[in-house]
Amino acid sequence: MASTSDIKKGLCIVYNNDTYKVIEFQHVKPGKGPAFVRTKLKSLTNGKVIDNTFSAGHKIEEVRVETRKYQYLYPEGDTYHFMNTDDYNQITLQKEALDAPELLKEGEIVTIIIRTSDELPLAVDLPAHVILEITDTEPGVKGNTATNATKPATVETGARVNVPLFINEGDKVKIETEKGTYMERVKE
Repeated sequence: MASTSDIKKGLCIVYNNDTYKVIEFQHVKPGKGPAFVRTKLKSLTNGKVIDNTFSAGHKIEEVRVETRKYQYLYPEGDTYHFMNTDDYNQITLQKEALDAPELLKEGEIVTIIIRTSDELPLAVDLPAHVILEITDTEPGVKGNTATNATKPATVETGARVNVPLFINEGDKVKIETEKGTYMERVKE
């Protein structure tokens, strides 16, 4: 059993007979009254995100997990196929297990969280950022760079991202996977 002082981002816990992953947390110590931990939990079975507050010292049941590197192979409807990079075993996961499936490029290496008690894959952690090629965007307008203006663009995986006006088709851009936002243009 763990307590609220052990809560950190990425921790998997059992709460209300379901397995959740902590995606955000904040320890709060108000001037008056007891301390508490405000959390945002993502269900690893159905993908729903809930807000919950634990009082300080509350006991939580931790799920023992291990992480393994997998290579993303291809999508098939709402299922996604991955291959273990060590022993080449393949697994399939539902779309709900992925945070941003629209940013996954074939061949990308991801980290899959697996429950150790029954070898059940729980969630997929994408890299912090991915590099994708722009396949469709409007041409940039010269001289309109004084403001932080952006335009919509489609990347090679089909995702839509807002990019600065100077980005053109064929450019490679770095995208932050957590927020799905443009970070920078990548030079070859």
